[in-house]
Amino acid sequence: MATTTDPAPNLDTTLGADTDKTGPSGKPATGMPVRTIALGTLGTILILLTAVGAAGTLVRDPILGNGPLSWIRYGHGKMLATAVLYIGFALVVWAWVRLGRHVLAGRVDARAVLIAALCWMAPLLFSPPVFTRDVFSYLGQGMLPLHGFDPYVVGPAQLENMPDISQNVHSFWQTTPAPYGPMFILLAKGVVSITGSDAIFGVILMRLALAIGLGLLIWALPGLVRHLGGKLSVAMWLAVASPMTVVHLFGGPHNDILMVGLLAAGTLCVLNRKHVLGIVLATLAMAVKASAGPALPFLVWVWAKHLTSTFWRNFVRAASLSIGIFAVTFTAVTLAAGVNLGWFPALRAPAMIVNWMSPPTAVGEFLHWVSALVFNVSKDPFIMVTRAIGALVLAYIFVRQWWAARDGGADAIRRMAIVLLCVALLSPATLPWYLTWGFVIAAALPWPVKRLPLVVGFAVFLVLTYSPAGEDQLYNYPFMAAAILVSVLAAKALTTIDPLNMFGHKKPALVDVGPAPLTDKKPVAD
Repeated sequence: MATTTDPAPNLDTTLGADTDKTGPSGKPATGMPVRTIALGTLGTILILLTAVGAAGTLVRDPILGNGPLSWIRYGHGKMLATAVLYIGFALVVWAWVRLGRHVLAGRVDARAVLIAALCWMAPLLFSPPVFTRDVFSYLGQGMLPLHGFDPYVVGPAQLENMPDISQNVHSFWQTTPAPYGPMFILLAKGVVSITGSDAIFGVILMRLALAIGLGLLIWALPGLVRHLGGKLSVAMWLAVASPMTVVHLFGGPHNDILMVGLLAAGTLCVLNRKHVLGIVLATLAMAVKASAGPALPFLVWVWAKHLTSTFWRNFVRAASLSIGIFAVTFTAVTLAAGVNLGWFPALRAPAMIVNWMSPPTAVGEFLHWVSALVFNVSKDPFIMVTRAIGALVLAYIFVRQWWAARDGGADAIRRMAIVLLCVALLSPATLPWYLTWGFVIAAALPWPVKRLPLVVGFAVFLVLTYSPAGEDQLYNYPFMAAAILVSVLAAKALTTIDPLNMFGHKKPALVDVGPAPLTDKKPVAD
């Protein structure tokens, strides 16, 4: 997946605790991987061009309609569009792996990584939603309060007089109340108050609004890296340039990108002793999605460590102030959104999703499958029991990690990232983009190079678990087998030249530090 000029560091190396502005020779890493950037941009352009037929298309398309290009939405035309979209995604993955090789070889800096990621995202700004239809739910949930409905009581199906909004919502969520917080309802109301029933304009503006979170994440990563000991180019490559961010969070789009951006910015502010602002931002993250809530107690430990009294006095002071700030912020945003606390009962909605990506649910399904060999019983009791056990395990992990984080500092943030990852995995339902909750924070930690291929493989696989049109592929086992093979190939390609041995002779693993240093004027060997 790259040329023989793409060496990477020794696999025993840990990337972190050093400057991000020097290459392996100690001179500035100022290369710009132009061909890699162009490759990924070509990939997202292909996704843009074919998404009108293969991705989250409109029930009634005002652009294609029944015109001469409408063939791309049906039958063999849609099959062709889907195939080309997957080719575009493959080019994005190829570009990301090539960029990772440049990062590991120390030939490009964080600025080059950021430019690459933004170039890859730019075409997707105007794309229909890809690998999800959630954005249509967002538009419906924002429209409901504008028409006198409580988004925490009814679903978008109530908007019968606005079919361009309600009919595009996935059937699974048509009658489901919004499981999102008042901050997101406020943002969604703002978007649809501008776009009205124009679904195309609504998707584009919603993507721009959610990109506030991307901007906050990009702003926060350099500071998080300084505090947590990572390497900025690696953090940018993992958290911003990844297909999970480019295709899922931005191309989707998903409101998780706003949540993680607010949380990353809030975490940095607390680490920088701007405690009040940090707790406000972290509270706003929770007011987007409740899954950010478990992070707040860890930030209390960081604040307490900055105080100069006794251990318990520091904790009580930091905790009481944090609770007060949380209460004021959450109340203010709830009043601004014009909603109530009906959000909390609505949080049960994601539990309706049953798939094996959630380990507790997967265990329940497996036990039901075994029992079904002998008895004809419903799977519901099995899943309820294993999900309850998963909740107890999550509570244990949270308490253990929270108490172990009492010394504050970088260790508390590392443990916070672990808990957020466990929240994603041990919740009743797990969706691929949930795993970004803790990962974008963890990206700022030092990373052993030998673990990065695993990250590549999981990132590619997680995107492929859903079809471009937003349908679950987890039970399409032949497709999942192919997705695993592709993911393994991508993972291997990060550190191995010619992973398919296409040149007919064995190529060595990429274990050297890299080529000669770059000058300020010449582009990277790409």
